Amino acid sequence: MALDVQVRSLRSPGQVLIENLAFKVPDGVIHTVMGASGSGKSSLLAAICGTLPLDLQFDGDIALDGQRLDGLPTEQRRIGILFQQDLLFAHMTVFENLLFAVPATPGGSKIASFFGANNTDSTRHDKVFQGLDDLEMAAFAQADPATLSGGQRARVALMRALLAEPRALLLDEPFSKLDTALRARMRKFVFELVGQRKLPVLLVTHDDADVADASQVTRL
Repeated sequence: MALDVQVRSLRSPGQVLIENLAFKVPDGVIHTVMGASGSGKSSLLAAICGTLPLDLQFDGDIALDGQRLDGLPTEQRRIGILFQQDLLFAHMTVFENLLFAVPATPGGSKIASFFGANNTDSTRHDKVFQGLDDLEMAAFAQADPATLSGGQRARVALMRALLAEPRALLLDEPFSKLDTALRARMRKFVFELVGQRKLPVLLVTHDDADVADASQVTRL
């Protein structure tokens, strides 16, 4: 599976942000997009996942595994995204945050299952427990997200994105809010985990230290 991005132009009112840009991200590869603030990095991710603001205009083609995405609604693209902020639900435990992301099993209702109308779906729970094990955070299943460290919250946010079973993953400067030592550990953790999932990954950053592969870099 590969994410194929071709941008003829990406414009804000009165300004061209990106023009004549094309790259392909194979599965299991982390491709990095770099550029100064305001160069259009985050707008490019929004165009890919379908959340581009109405005042921006995108002209191009986006495909995943040969399927055109740019004409599909956001929820049908199955593109995961991780932001600078973890955006965990404050009223849910760590377990509930992760469970919310797990797709419903065929014939079952995700919402009904979550609110207790159908608690027989153990498969979704098993996926959450496996995710917690992968994070080495099984002891924090019932924890309030507010009690977690910044690094722990970032890891939970990443796992929540992966449990939604995306076909590709976008990372919008997810390490920028972390201190230097934690940033290095989190970077290593993310790269190893997404590598295991064999997803095409697009990472936006302004820090050269975040580059996973020097041969997979686009500079705006």
